[in-house]
Amino acid sequence: MKDKFYAYILQLQDTITSKLAAVDGLASFKEDIWERPEGGGGRTRVIENGNVFEKGGVNISGVHGELPKSMQDYFGVKDANFFACGLSLVLHPKNPMVPTVHANWRYFEMYDQDGNIVDQWFGGGQDLTPYYLFDEDAAHFHDICKRACDVHNPNFHDTYKKKCDDYFWNAHRGEARGVGGLFFDYCKTTADMNMEDWYNFVTEVGNSFLEAYVPIVTKRKDLPFTKEQRDWQEIRRGRYVEFNLVHDKGTLFGLKTNGRIESILMSLPPHVQWVYDHHPEKGSEEERLLEVLKSPKNWV
Repeated sequence: MKDKFYAYILQLQDTITSKLAAVDGLASFKEDIWERPEGGGGRTRVIENGNVFEKGGVNISGVHGELPKSMQDYFGVKDANFFACGLSLVLHPKNPMVPTVHANWRYFEMYDQDGNIVDQWFGGGQDLTPYYLFDEDAAHFHDICKRACDVHNPNFHDTYKKKCDDYFWNAHRGEARGVGGLFFDYCKTTADMNMEDWYNFVTEVGNSFLEAYVPIVTKRKDLPFTKEQRDWQEIRRGRYVEFNLVHDKGTLFGLKTNGRIESILMSLPPHVQWVYDHHPEKGSEEERLLEVLKSPKNWV
């Protein structure tokens, strides 16, 4: 399974980066191959200062070795080894009318000292973070997510949409990071789903990403915007940074497993503002966004 999924994310990275570079039209992805001293490595691809994307990364990694003490404590195991692989992407567009997007699809195995698999699971999802809320864009993103889920189980969308709303919640701010999407984790063998079934589901979601996001980018990337709207985008990016550094499990896992810092922190935007006690004007589009973020809604 690990070889099969790693081959899939290699191919998916090629597909996504080639399409996004074509959408940008100016910048291309720079590739960086890296190795992890304790075992494994990855292929980082970053785009910067393009026509559309101010900064973005589409990264894959496959790491293995002894599970660090902090993670052994977290999982309640001793003397365990692990293998983890996945594709993670974050795209920060220049135009504040275009939303930031994040996606991740991953697979994890844990072994005993004899090399036997003692646990394995899939995880992942994709979510949208707009700075100016176009309801039709949020509805489109969620509709594509729902279609991918419905192929496998009619309950998956509602379940993983709610998990996404719960997970991408900036508790210290009392608001969602964005308008959500899908989030699933610890997808293990059950009476209804074996690991092959989970593989088919996760790859279905991965294959849906470009259809969910690119039409939104194409529609919004050339819209005019003001300096004030750009300032709002940078203030909201600050909330994005807060979530990634305070709450995000993937970031914390990477830091605790001696992951590659440049790849882990690729998700952070290049230009951010923290304005003291900032509040948008009453009745503004900025205020409308905050109202939705404080009370996540159903889009489909």
